[in-house]
Amino acid sequence: MTEDLLFRRATEADLPAIVGLLADDVLGAGRENPAMPPDPRYVAAFAAIDADPNQFLAVVEDRATGTVVGCLQLSFIPGLSRLGLWRGQVESVRIAASQRGGGLGRRMFEWAIAECRARGCGLVQLTTDKARPDARRFYESLGFAASHEGMKLTL
Repeated sequence: MTEDLLFRRATEADLPAIVGLLADDVLGAGRENPAMPPDPRYVAAFAAIDADPNQFLAVVEDRATGTVVGCLQLSFIPGLSRLGLWRGQVESVRIAASQRGGGLGRRMFEWAIAECRARGCGLVQLTTDKARPDARRFYESLGFAASHEGMKLTL
């Protein structure tokens, strides 16, 4: 039931909770810094995301406790291919450890896909780290298909 959860745009006050979620897994533990106050790079990135109308940094708040229990970032990408199709890109999906396995991820994706539809997107895409086979199975259960091979270049 979505009455117990609030899906909303993140505010700067949510930044410590978001960074905490990003750091709370095997991969994030080695690349994120949940120290307080937040690293200035997080603050600058939040400001850039918040100022961009094609970005939506979302948090999921437990209404009963006011605690942030999930987050994700939606990027709305215009393109010329496919007759000018807009794409929704889903990134930085994280769920609090205490909430994993209870269906929150599915609810978050249902919400995110609805947001993409509302923005006129004809496609929702994401990447997942090869070190997260459970995440890949989860995304496939939602109907996502591994139709492309993603590549990255660290600068």
